[in-house]
Amino acid sequence: MKNVYCSLFGHDYKVSKNITYHVKEYKCKQCASEMTIDGNGDFIPLTPKHREINSVLNRVHNKRLERSQRLIMSNL
Repeated sequence: MKNVYCSLFGHDYKVSKNITYHVKEYKCKQCASEMTIDGNGDFIPLTPKHREINSVLNRVHNKRLERSQRLIMSNL
């Protein structure tokens, strides 16, 4: 029944996880389908390959943020 709703009215995607400032993972509120943003900014289905890419990207992003915060604090 939930897939019928999405077929008629379209998906209602909400952000489920912020990877970086520009890359996010989305999940449909009705049918639980998952999507993400690729390198070109297109909406694509969240496959295991893209889930792994997003986790690595998130780890690198967080390390850079942490390193920049340490540099700012050491300069004070």
